[in-house]
Amino acid sequence: MGLVSAKEMLEKAAAGGYAVGQFNINNLEWTKAILQTAQKANSPVILGVSEGAGKYMCGFKTVAAMVKAMIEELGITVPVALHLDHGTYEGAVKCIKAGFSSIMFDGSHYPIEENIAKTTALKNACDVLGLSLEAEVGAIGGEEDGVIGGGELADPKECKMVADLGVTMLAAGIGNIHGVYPANWKGLNFDVLTAIHEAVGGKPLVLHGGTGIPDDMVKKAISLGVAKINVNTECQLVFQEATRAYIEAGKDKQGKGFDPRKLLAPGAQAICDKVYEKMELFGSIGKA
Repeated sequence: MGLVSAKEMLEKAAAGGYAVGQFNINNLEWTKAILQTAQKANSPVILGVSEGAGKYMCGFKTVAAMVKAMIEELGITVPVALHLDHGTYEGAVKCIKAGFSSIMFDGSHYPIEENIAKTTALKNACDVLGLSLEAEVGAIGGEEDGVIGGGELADPKECKMVADLGVTMLAAGIGNIHGVYPANWKGLNFDVLTAIHEAVGGKPLVLHGGTGIPDDMVKKAISLGVAKINVNTECQLVFQEATRAYIEAGKDKQGKGFDPRKLLAPGAQAICDKVYEKMELFGSIGKA
């Protein structure tokens, strides 16, 4: 199976009361680990790519070609969407041309009228090509790839305006932030989430900043219409910890010289374990 739009997998998730995980990729090792874990779990999966990660991996065309080839070579049969994460308008256009199957346009920092206009233009292109489109209302807190959000609470009326454009999924600020949550974090605002869920009429909702949100909050968010949850920082942290432990144990110095494949293997396995753990929490295992 090649790349697919995220539309069908998210509509199934919304109807079935579970969520599909988006796990960001940064290199070949991360991509391989996530794909193999999704196959093992028989779970649909979304591979997220920020504009910074795309640049690091030699451009969106390189990323799309790598992912498509890996799906074929690894014999991946579960649904896989390749998704631009927090894209600019220009970045979204580049990903459409590069062969991504899903894009996110983050117009949350624009006035609502401009957000709607740019989202509409991209929605029309995605409809023609059969791609899924994620829009955002209310900036997500914290920083991701240089994009800083203040953790706004989205306006349900504005959410309805954007959802009514026919986008596939909607990211809405409900007090969530990117990165590690501070000790004084107030938690997700479920009153706002409930109002948004009712306003958009069952449109699949997206929870950004999935790292560090308590499990009970995650499950409640899923029960209120969240069908896609983004995880990035947790994978970064476990990869870092496993790699550091390997180096501190002196294992990278064993054998006949330095082998980057061995150095990166513990981190890749740590990502596999974390992704499977999240898929269990989200309820997507066995839902491919």
